Amino acid sequence: MPASSAATPSLPSPSVGFARKRDLWWQLTVRAIETRHRGSHLGMFWSLLNPLLMLALYFVVFSLIFKNHFRNESPQYFALGVFLGLILYHTVSETISSGPQLIITQPNLIKKVVFPVELLPVAQLGAIWFHATISFVLLLAGLAWFGPGLTLAGLLWLPVILIPLVLLTLGLAWFFSALGVFLRDISQVVPFLCQVLLWTSAVFNTSEAVRKIPLAWAFLKWNPLLHIVDLTRDVLLWQEPMSLKPLAYTWVAGILACLAGRWFFRKLQPAFADVI
Repeated sequence: MPASSAATPSLPSPSVGFARKRDLWWQLTVRAIETRHRGSHLGMFWSLLNPLLMLALYFVVFSLIFKNHFRNESPQYFALGVFLGLILYHTVSETISSGPQLIITQPNLIKKVVFPVELLPVAQLGAIWFHATISFVLLLAGLAWFGPGLTLAGLLWLPVILIPLVLLTLGLAWFFSALGVFLRDISQVVPFLCQVLLWTSAVFNTSEAVRKIPLAWAFLKWNPLLHIVDLTRDVLLWQEPMSLKPLAYTWVAGILACLAGRWFFRKLQPAFADVI
């Protein structure tokens, strides 16, 4: 989100309150969303077109070519399940990928004493979740049209499952944006970390398959994203009762990640201006 790509948002006074920070966060989030598609002919329409094309691709590949399965469901169900897993995975991978460059590309804002720097990762995360929400709307439409349909219980459980992921990504956003100021090489490691995350989060399989490999499950059971993907599929795709134990774990992991990321960011923040 380069500083030159848009006008600098109006800055708050030193006594900035919650309401003023909320307004500034909104300005920064809108700027991050607009910056992503600035210069393209279709503009914001890409926010809808990209996930729509991906959903269509998964239907063609998994319904007509590979005919893969999670259990004994139809290929259409499998395509929807993969699409769901990738939506959740991309929220985390985009957070990790954009974090290391976020602070160092904003020197004009970082060096302003009154600017609440902690809002930059939060605004970037807002833009990521904006696009994830569009993908979720398409997913729900696909479930209603091609899949098993939607249930009230599934829709009510969905935000309960996703809030821990919001907290987790918020903590990661603060952590990687602060780390990227002092350790520039982290940007070279991030693509590998994202690939590891992809293959350890049950995006293309289920936790049931991972449990059959005890050594793998001994490590992967601590991955909160794996449980979030599984729980979301359970309530939306399989329409099964909620598993409260893994849900509780995702909440604990999300809260701890958010608090740890916030602490890490605030610990390093005083030195940002000197390093940049």
